[in-house]
Amino acid sequence: MRSSLARRAAGVAVAAALLQLIMMTAFTWPAARVAPRDVPVVVAGPQAAAVAERLERERPGTFDVETRRDEAAARAALTGREAYGAIVTTPSGPKVLTASAASPVVAQQLGALAQNLARTDAAPAPPAPAVHDVVAADSDDPRGSGFGSLVLPLVMSGLAAAVLLTFAVPAAAWRAAGAVLFAVLGGLGVAGVAQGWLSLLPGPYLAVAGVMSLTILAVTGTVAGLAAAFGRPGLGAGALTLLLLGNPLSAATSAPELLPQPWGDLGQLLPPGAAATLLRSVAFFDGAAAAGPLAILAVWAAAGFALLSAAGLRGRTRNETAPDREPVSA
Repeated sequence: MRSSLARRAAGVAVAAALLQLIMMTAFTWPAARVAPRDVPVVVAGPQAAAVAERLERERPGTFDVETRRDEAAARAALTGREAYGAIVTTPSGPKVLTASAASPVVAQQLGALAQNLARTDAAPAPPAPAVHDVVAADSDDPRGSGFGSLVLPLVMSGLAAAVLLTFAVPAAAWRAAGAVLFAVLGGLGVAGVAQGWLSLLPGPYLAVAGVMSLTILAVTGTVAGLAAAFGRPGLGAGALTLLLLGNPLSAATSAPELLPQPWGDLGQLLPPGAAATLLRSVAFFDGAAAAGPLAILAVWAAAGFALLSAAGLRGRTRNETAPDREPVSA
């Protein structure tokens, strides 16, 4: 008996140590490897081709450079979420455009690029190019730290709701109803706190609340559906996927192009990453480039509810086909 308990204790300790290493790697590795990789930028103006060639030569693999006709087209690329920044060449020198709402980290790097342009362009000692923030982050959250902290609570509360619904509500149909009600109430509440109290987000309240609700629904529905289909292993797999993969790869505090690939792209296919991208689009860019992340969240939510529906039908069929039993007499 003692040897069995000792083996069990040792097994739990080893498993916990491995889980700890996995969690540390998942949360720290992407942050430790943040660097620009094919970040979309545009160059415009009469010297656009020369500047694009120079960027490709001096910073290979750093930027994905496209040219635009003029400054108006460059600004449209930023507001449409086609690029993170732009370099506009003018007779008086280059001008740098940024969109810190898309990523404060990238905006800072483009500001540093402006200083580099000043050092290597015309002599002697030219002034640094002007930097214009076309789509600025919220004035109460200029570095985006508050925005980056919004995703994790949505994921964790969604996971907690899925666990509670799984163990407290036996019927799959009522679990689905509970997930929908929680998503609606949670989205309205979180959006109210983020906009009204913390002042982290601009944009229309109902649109922001809708993004929050869809995110919660995708997380809660997915995990509750996996639990209904596969039991506790499904519950654990869903939680680990969304928490250990989805959250650190969401790029909520940076940008997908700053993470090692293909992990940056993978993160955008998971609910946390899609939620961060969709929230930026709705809050700061009037919904530009929102279709992709909106579809991803909808697919995750639909998949979770499909699993819940399948579990409900399976349980109903089992009950209908079970043989009637005679009551047991006292």
